[in-house]
Amino acid sequence: MDLGLKDRVYVVTGATRGLGMAAARELAADGAKLVVSGRSQESADAAAAALGGPGNTIGMAADNTGADTPDRLIGAAREEFGRLDGVLISVGGPAVGLSETITDDQWRDAFETVFLGAVRLARAAAAALGEGGVIGFVLSGSVYEPIPGLAVSNGLRPGLAGFAKNLADELGPRGIRVVGLLPSRIDTERVAELDALSGDAAASRARHSATIPLGRYGTPEEFGRAAAFLLSPAASYLTGIMLPVDGGARHGF
Repeated sequence: MDLGLKDRVYVVTGATRGLGMAAARELAADGAKLVVSGRSQESADAAAAALGGPGNTIGMAADNTGADTPDRLIGAAREEFGRLDGVLISVGGPAVGLSETITDDQWRDAFETVFLGAVRLARAAAAALGEGGVIGFVLSGSVYEPIPGLAVSNGLRPGLAGFAKNLADELGPRGIRVVGLLPSRIDTERVAELDALSGDAAASRARHSATIPLGRYGTPEEFGRAAAFLLSPAASYLTGIMLPVDGGARHGF
């Protein structure tokens, strides 16, 4: 199946590792051109090189809390490749902890990066995109069900999903789609770190795997392929959806 990604241009944030990198890798493999961002220029350059380098991918250091970040990223896409077809907004996981242990500063920092930074980029993308454009959010299974020990994610991700659904309604008449991906236990460094917090990473992995109908963690490639499809013209009649990428871990309809 041809996803129609060849020479289309996407901005992917948080693309130096984890789920952002997984999505960027699959987009690039199908011929898309990318602007990828990370916390440092060194990491962004390394990611860009791994994804095809000059002429195909450029890397930029970008702080999600920066008010000028959306214009910088979108401007780079237009300057380098002459167009913009979509953005995928992926940010690192917020602080781990229980409701009673998370400080006000941790809540504020997470709101700036996870929520407001994502909203800011989505608004800028909405203004820049034309018919056929797409805005994607990497969210979490916590949109539907709280994850123990992740109070901040449980608080912010559902609100961001609500914003995405609202944006889909507003942008639909202009032919712009808005989609969300809800990963659960994908085999990334972040999930390995969460498993390690239990004191017995192997036991934690086995326990979580047992709750997944497919009986295992997902691979980054499996997540990346789902993201590439949702962002592609092949998914042109899908908008406002929140797609669980979780091996069946969510048991509701």
